[in-house]
Amino acid sequence: MTDEPLDTRVEITVPPEEEVGAFAGFASVWRARDSFVLDFATEVSPPEVAEDRATGERYVHVPARVVARVRIPPGQVWDLMRALEQNLSAYERESGAGAHGE
Repeated sequence: MTDEPLDTRVEITVPPEEEVGAFAGFASVWRARDSFVLDFATEVSPPEVAEDRATGERYVHVPARVVARVRIPPGQVWDLMRALEQNLSAYERESGAGAHGE
């Protein structure tokens, strides 16, 4: 037996009712004391021009609803960022799309 650390292999199973997933056109990232929180949201009605009552400033109001909230420990953020970068690079190579899917 060796003293080398063993590889860790996580087997992820997706329950049948979650296989389709949820579409999200927006993502918001914020942090709590012990985790990073990713809120995935989708529009619930068309955007509309609105006015800020306090300042009178006009803006585009986009009503959206969170379809999934995911909390991850801080140590997982780097792994997530690497996985996103690797997959985005592969997507860009395969599709020919540049930044922002253009």
